[in-house]
Amino acid sequence: MKIINLNEQQVESIEDRLNTYDENYITYKMEGSIKIGIEEDGRIVAGLDACITAFKILYVSTVFVDEEYRRKGYGKSLIEEMEKRASEMGVNTIRLDTFSWQGKEFYEALNYEIVGSYEDDICGYAEYFFLKRI
Repeated sequence: MKIINLNEQQVESIEDRLNTYDENYITYKMEGSIKIGIEEDGRIVAGLDACITAFKILYVSTVFVDEEYRRKGYGKSLIEEMEKRASEMGVNTIRLDTFSWQGKEFYEALNYEIVGSYEDDICGYAEYFFLKRI
């Protein structure tokens, strides 16, 4: 056995082989994404990026609201619009993660359930994993 560094073509080959293997188990194949933002005075002040993965799951990778617009309903509006669009697309589960200094309480207030977490005492943070069935 010899451990090597992979080039991009080799990584793509491994990913293709994993996708082929997964096809035996993934019964719902969906594609799509939700990329929405809020504009104020011609400037994007908040945004959300999410993509459908497998099994009717939407993974939210990014939610951000500029500091001066926080706690004014912008984030909640993005999440509600995302959930509406996700439901219309046939999604039944939304998953996301957040760090301790980001949006833990925000997602809890929107009825997202913590399904896992861990803490790193050395670096001083925690990460939380959330799900919501829609």
